[in-house]
Amino acid sequence: MERKISSKPVDVSRLSPMMRQYWKVKEQYLEQLLFFRLGDFYELFFDDALIASRELELTLTGKECGLDERAPMCGIPYHSCENYIARLVKKGYKVAICEQVEDPKLAKGLVKREVIRIVTPGTNFNPSALEEGKNNYIMCVVYMSNMLGISVSDITTGEYLVTEVRSARELFDEINKFSPSEIICNEAFMMSGISLDSIKDRLNITVSSLEPYYF
Repeated sequence: MERKISSKPVDVSRLSPMMRQYWKVKEQYLEQLLFFRLGDFYELFFDDALIASRELELTLTGKECGLDERAPMCGIPYHSCENYIARLVKKGYKVAICEQVEDPKLAKGLVKREVIRIVTPGTNFNPSALEEGKNNYIMCVVYMSNMLGISVSDITTGEYLVTEVRSARELFDEINKFSPSEIICNEAFMMSGISLDSIKDRLNITVSSLEPYYF
């Protein structure tokens, strides 16, 4: 589900230059919790900070950002981020890592920052976050008028399998067989009337859709 950057209205024109840079990046990654690199820390702001502070039991602070109120903020040391990312992903969240892509000492003005990595339940390849001896599958389901196309992959091993089925029951059989940690669907599937709620909760699967052009 797409989230808002801030639960309160924000006059972006009043934001400080650094926070405008953050806002511009965050607008492109609304579904993810944005880890924004500032020096030796990854910082989270606005609604992302509220979520991360709750889920990771971090102290919630605030940052002067040009508005009347300080922006909610929490942070983690960059050198220990993998543990925090793993905890968030295990809870079903997606994380975008926005890194400094130039030396701050050489930067003229704001340091350039770019998202260099997105971590989701099905694309997490951190060994310490995965269960040893168990595949971590990501599944893609494409709904068409008379069939369901299914593909599964474990990016840690390179295994990739494809099939097609004709009914919801066969789809559920495939999901139960592979127990994917994440399912990606086309929008047609989300409107097909096939509900994954029961199996999603039972197997702790993250489900999201992508726009038609991806398929």
